[in-house]
Amino acid sequence: MARWAAALIAAMLGACRNEAAPAEASKPTVHVLTSLPLLFDEGFGLEPAQGAATTYLKRYYSLNPIDLPSQLPSGAILLAAQPRALPAQELVALDAWIRRGGRLVFFADPMLDWPSKRPLGDRLRPPMHYADTGLLLHWGLRFDAPEQSGHRLVRHDAPRPGGKALNLHVMTISPGTLVKQNGTCSIQFEGLYAECSVGKGWAWIIADADWLNEQLVTGAGGDMDANLFALGTVMRAAHSTR
Repeated sequence: MARWAAALIAAMLGACRNEAAPAEASKPTVHVLTSLPLLFDEGFGLEPAQGAATTYLKRYYSLNPIDLPSQLPSGAILLAAQPRALPAQELVALDAWIRRGGRLVFFADPMLDWPSKRPLGDRLRPPMHYADTGLLLHWGLRFDAPEQSGHRLVRHDAPRPGGKALNLHVMTISPGTLVKQNGTCSIQFEGLYAECSVGKGWAWIIADADWLNEQLVTGAGGDMDANLFALGTVMRAAHSTR
């Protein structure tokens, strides 16, 4: 069994919203690159953001915001959630960082429904569409946008050793679809999710960022605990994979 598969199974068995959190000093560091109000509120102050996904991440990880991939230390974990467009040299830096052993958890949304306090045209407003400028295609993935907005419950029956399948149900909001063109990526969750071996590193790509927003998920009839379970699965796989 490949290392990433073993890590994924361990994450599925262990991820839980109510699992005991590690001591503050022992929390692994996760660097965060995002335009979404995951760490800070959209106001002009430094008020911390609220929400189930933010609370979950802070419970298990020490979160460090960054502005550019070139700021990343070698071998680290990066959570990128609907980042703003990066200049070409930063995309090259990100690709090189992963190939040296970096681990990327990437939420890319082609039709963002996440509400924003900022007006259209504000450069600080999260981009409504993640447009792949070649990075995903470079890793062998095509990124398709949905034809129309709307929620979709994605089901996945994950096998686990010695027991019945683990049923993962994730509520998504206007998700995209990842399609393998070539390379080493493995597509799961009906095209919502891809795992890619990139050089010495790994990338976990999710074609929706709205599933981190509790208001949108529950408003669509979804179970945020199930989404957090899936988030924990991916984060643990990133933490345990070398």
